[in-house]
Amino acid sequence: MEAERIEPGEDAMPARILAVDDDDRNLLAIAEVLEGVGEVVCAQSGEEALRFLLKEEFAVILLDVLMPDLDGYETAALVRRRDRSKSTPIIFLTAINKEEAHMLRGYDVGAVDYLFKPFDPVMLRSKVMVFVDLHEKTREIERNAARERRLLEQAFKAKSDKLDAERALRHSEARQETILTSLPVCFHARSAEPPFAASYVSKGVECLTGFAPGRFLADAGFGLGRVHPDDRDEVIRSLSGAYETGSYACEFRWRCADGNYRIFFDQGVASRDGARLELLGTMQDITEQRRLESQLLQSQRLDAIGKLTGGLAHDFNNLLAAILSGLSLLERRLTLDGKTAQILDMTRRSATQGRDLIQRMLTFSRRQDLKPVTVRLSTLGDTMNGLVAPVLGGLVRFHWLVGDDIWPVHVDAAQLELALMNLIFNARDAMPSGGTLTVKAGNRSVELESDELVAGDYVVLAIEDTGSGIPGDIITKVIEPFFTTKPVGKGTGLGLSTVYGFAKQSGGTLAIDSEVGRGTTMELWLPRSRQPLDAAPETEETVTGKPDGATAAAPEAAAEERLPTVLLVDDSNPLREMTAMSLRQFGFEVIAAAGGAEALAAIEREPDRFDVIVTDFAMPLVSGVDVIRFARNLRAGWPAVIITGYADAEKILALPPDVALLNKPLDEEELVAAIRAAPGRQAKH
Repeated sequence: MEAERIEPGEDAMPARILAVDDDDRNLLAIAEVLEGVGEVVCAQSGEEALRFLLKEEFAVILLDVLMPDLDGYETAALVRRRDRSKSTPIIFLTAINKEEAHMLRGYDVGAVDYLFKPFDPVMLRSKVMVFVDLHEKTREIERNAARERRLLEQAFKAKSDKLDAERALRHSEARQETILTSLPVCFHARSAEPPFAASYVSKGVECLTGFAPGRFLADAGFGLGRVHPDDRDEVIRSLSGAYETGSYACEFRWRCADGNYRIFFDQGVASRDGARLELLGTMQDITEQRRLESQLLQSQRLDAIGKLTGGLAHDFNNLLAAILSGLSLLERRLTLDGKTAQILDMTRRSATQGRDLIQRMLTFSRRQDLKPVTVRLSTLGDTMNGLVAPVLGGLVRFHWLVGDDIWPVHVDAAQLELALMNLIFNARDAMPSGGTLTVKAGNRSVELESDELVAGDYVVLAIEDTGSGIPGDIITKVIEPFFTTKPVGKGTGLGLSTVYGFAKQSGGTLAIDSEVGRGTTMELWLPRSRQPLDAAPETEETVTGKPDGATAAAPEAAAEERLPTVLLVDDSNPLREMTAMSLRQFGFEVIAAAGGAEALAAIEREPDRFDVIVTDFAMPLVSGVDVIRFARNLRAGWPAVIITGYADAEKILALPPDVALLNKPLDEEELVAAIRAAPGRQAKH
């Protein structure tokens, strides 16, 4: 009944954000960062914050951990004990407590997130905006519910006043029953005391539950008895509370005739028929509505995580590229003894593992560069059996049941194999004591478009195990990056997220069906290919522009021929310097530019000096594509190479077809080969 307290004009009130910190400077900074997001209310102690919470409602609480008297943890615990604020999101602000124990304590007392000082203003504003937006949506739902409830109360009050007259109008009553039967709503009247025996139930109840009205009228406890055990106490409290409030509203799961639980929303008013008080209400099936709401929230959460992951991957690729380039330079410049060479090799191996991890992050955020071809799944049987058998062990039985009647699919073959291996290894880990792992496929056609799939033909590749299963409360979280149920050090939490990202970028999806104690089925939906089978996927050399048989010239051999002058453009100072040093060791003359604008000036100033342009893709103001387009306005077909940490697929596809695209971290020999093979380079000389 919280919606009943909404005051006139509250629609226009901005969301309130409670900032709690004993440092005025921090409060001032928070208020400045969150200007325009909502009304920031500042408190300098836990006691002052609790006083504000007694009088006002807040969308989110920003709570400093270390404060005199009541610290952040104690304040959060008290906030959670108050009915009015127990659901308010709490974000802890801390400058020192980054240990896992402190963070676990914060989450234990109700925190939803942590921000570490000095905090990133964009990160703080983004996180707070998520909870403010959720708060505003909740308020809108409450306002709508309040309006609907008032209308229903008026309608049922009017009906209550006319009950005596309606008893005499049998014909009118029959006509009314016909109308009610046509609606997806059940109207009912029942006693106001447990077990709330029904005295009237409209025929609409049969459409909702599968039971005829007579079943409810014949058994006083039938309706309450089929409420989900976890929801029953709340339903009883809500219905019993109508004595004092005059109305009620409750949402609960109810077991229908087919044995499945549906979600119903029941609301009504209390009406007195002489000395007897009864409840008059309506019941609606909101199962689909709740499913769509959950789907929307999950989609928004994954989209936000995907954007964040993609951005982080770009920055880390720049760092790893500089590290790998620096290691190569050290290896060529120094004479290393055995121990030093081993340390250098271990460092390079760690950086390479970091690069592989970033690639998996890009897979989830759907920003990897896929090379889809037509693949017939039945031909993967021998390959998968050869890869899987050595790692499953003797306790797990593996069955590959994919026949020749399965449609071909249009996917990146290498990424498909990687996705299958991820799913198979997950299934193996779910069966530590052994079991059966089955891979099978089926052809499916989707006629109606949904949030996950467009209409069309798909192949569903199902990976079934007989393992421990996934609990229902985390089944929607398992595809989020870095979420894992495995012990620390046993998994990165990127396996299922990369499979989901690959499926979505390929035009399909990943569906999960699991039952605790019975096993899990992972369904990989992939689009059907209408093209003939490809002879072979493109090789890496074809994609990057490296010709067949071409290899990078060693630095000593570079002097034997005239090597081109390279204009190197990158806004990352360490990476630009490392790449320039590496190219100079191979014999190239390199002129470096710290960004697109600086490169345009250099090209305009000396258009005949540079033979090849090597430029980063994503740069502020002027992108790498803009640099190439400007150069080619001065000289058609100017040889160029693009390097990138990540980029949206549609922008990559917009590149000129004769421009090689290399991914960071760079392989220096691959870069040298791409420069030497750049189309049109020889034409200038």
